[in-house]
Amino acid sequence: MKQWAWTLSVAAVIACVGAGGALVRGQQLAPDLILTNGKVITVDEKFTIAQAVAVKGERIVAVGTSQQIGQMAGPGTRRIDLRGRSVIPGLIDNHMHLLRAGTTWTREVRLDGVESRKQALDMFAARAKAIGPGEWVYTIGGWSVDQFADSRKPFTRAELDQIVPNNPVAIQESYYRTYLNSRGLEAVDIRDGAPNPQGFPPNTILRDATGRATGIVEGGMGAVRTIAAKMPRVPDNEIEASTLSMIKDMNRAGLTAFGVAGCDPNLVAMYRKWRSQNQLNVRIFCIDGQGAGTPEEVDRALPRIAEMKLFQGDEYIDQVLYGESVYGPLHDPMFDPTSNPSREQLAQWRRLAMEIARNGLPLHVHAELTHTIDAFLDQIEAVNTVYPIKNLRWMFAHFNQSNAPQLERMKKLGMYAAVHPWSVINGGIMHEIFGDDSYEQPPLATIQNSGIVWGFGTDGSAANQYMPFITLGWAVTGRMTSGLKVTRQTIGREDALIAHTRRNAFMVFQEGNLGAIQPGKFADLLVLDRDYLTIPADQIKDIKPVLTMVGGRIVYDVGTVTATK
Repeated sequence: MKQWAWTLSVAAVIACVGAGGALVRGQQLAPDLILTNGKVITVDEKFTIAQAVAVKGERIVAVGTSQQIGQMAGPGTRRIDLRGRSVIPGLIDNHMHLLRAGTTWTREVRLDGVESRKQALDMFAARAKAIGPGEWVYTIGGWSVDQFADSRKPFTRAELDQIVPNNPVAIQESYYRTYLNSRGLEAVDIRDGAPNPQGFPPNTILRDATGRATGIVEGGMGAVRTIAAKMPRVPDNEIEASTLSMIKDMNRAGLTAFGVAGCDPNLVAMYRKWRSQNQLNVRIFCIDGQGAGTPEEVDRALPRIAEMKLFQGDEYIDQVLYGESVYGPLHDPMFDPTSNPSREQLAQWRRLAMEIARNGLPLHVHAELTHTIDAFLDQIEAVNTVYPIKNLRWMFAHFNQSNAPQLERMKKLGMYAAVHPWSVINGGIMHEIFGDDSYEQPPLATIQNSGIVWGFGTDGSAANQYMPFITLGWAVTGRMTSGLKVTRQTIGREDALIAHTRRNAFMVFQEGNLGAIQPGKFADLLVLDRDYLTIPADQIKDIKPVLTMVGGRIVYDVGTVTATK
């Protein structure tokens, strides 16, 4: 139904409720579902706190007191008694490689949110037992040893041999290093005392004094990715089951919508099928570009940019942004300490950016390192003199090494920031690389205080973990799940929640539909097991949804909240 039609329906319901006792009783206007007796954190512009919500079809039709909303119910209205629980909008991740993650999800040992090294080892052993000898036991990122509260020691070849003796093991730590057992080393052709095989540059395979491989491989954009490419993907006949399992985990974590980096058309078709069957339990808003990496590829990409058509989908699946890269050689590696974009590379970047602006396309571009961000701003300022970008929603993604002067330049241009704080899991690694500068990466308080519009994403599922309450806990405390202090730039709870909801709705062009619990918006919401606004800050990471709703449908429920007639 079009937005204007819903506005009329909402107005009709509210008018009837406010008509001094002329309450809605007819089946046509009575809500399908009401949630009462709770603490509804609406995250609207006033950050209003209510008690109850009414839902008709896919959308919210009223928010108010329990008495007001209760009087709207008709004979067929389902009721949920929240029993004092808190409700927040569904959480949105503005940048995740979601579709790609589904191709390995059920094959991996995912360590997102695991706080114990011992538990992680037990999970590897359990996986080996479940699949039998010979198959890979692996994970492709999303964790680091620094998240473990019991011990932050690296895994060793010997202990992985002991825990999983009959399977090759490859445990990728973010994009920084990979731990292998003896069978895993053999499977990727790493031999004791032998030269490094192809794909493993010098000094990436750590060896002892005798030339024996320790089982640790470093060099994220090269050697680590070489190993990841050898890990088995889910076969075609299991890809739906794997993706559905992943979506269930996302709903369990409280995620209901995503800006998706890289939307493979074949995988999008699968999501569209679920959408046509009214069974799609997340919303995906694609970030796709043309993939130019040489001047010749730029020549070929320019006319294709002019042909790109965004916003051809609906509120569940759509392509809304150009990105994540503009020009491949200027795509900063994750853990490089600095960058030095060349004049020739920036000239190609500007050619593409000029065409993106000329065609009025929104842009979401990977920009990580300080020198790269400055160089991109130089190019964008030049583009802006020809094709103003103020209303195009251009944004930098990742943005960990930003600073106040860059934020001021962005504000003048009308730009935004999609912040993907890698230190949520990589704080210890970043301290190894950047020293004390890592405490300012990203400068979260500086970004918040600048007044620029920004939102949270993860860049998961390899570069980061995906659980939003872990991100929110990090933002408020500056600590990883282990308690390790990794940032000095903390922000308040309300600002953090706004960045994962209402601001992210704006980032994916859904501010009229998502991001707050308001009449007219989709009923994407979470019922929480504890109050986000009042619990001790160090417990925010432990919050769990007990119910997740997408478009008025309950897509996850632990069973402690029940809808009744």
